Amino acid sequence: MTRFSLIPLLMFAAAPLAAQSPDTSYAAMQARGKMAMGVDQNASKHVFDDLADGGRIELQADSADSTAITAIRAHLETVASAFKNGDFTTPAFVHSGTVPGTDVLAAKRSAITYQFAPLPRGGEIRITTRDPEALHAIHQFLAYQRREHHAPGHDMH
Repeated sequence: MTRFSLIPLLMFAAAPLAAQSPDTSYAAMQARGKMAMGVDQNASKHVFDDLADGGRIELQADSADSTAITAIRAHLETVASAFKNGDFTTPAFVHSGTVPGTDVLAAKRSAITYQFAPLPRGGEIRITTRDPEALHAIHQFLAYQRREHHAPGHDMH
């Protein structure tokens, strides 16, 4: 069974966690993130950048732990491929619901490029488009990710 085929099952199991207070809700999201990504969310750092032609998702381990770095890179490569195919089940699972912008990203998938690149302690996905509606959806998606993950990034708006 692949990681993506487990996601609907994991979403069902994690559903009761969605009705919790903000602090426990954040902790539950972090726990779902660990299940989906295979890396401790509290021992890694997300960055979500808006860029003029799209954006960037960065995930790096806080230490030189080779197991975590390998897991991060595998996760980001898998996610880049899934996003390219219009599959946003991983963010839906992690956030226990639909993530803003993903409906447009799925519909406009042929107008968007997702490129994985390794970084010293993890990797990044560079997202690019020339389509104005897709660009707006990318920025919506990244703004939501910054807010939910309490993560840095550069919001150009």
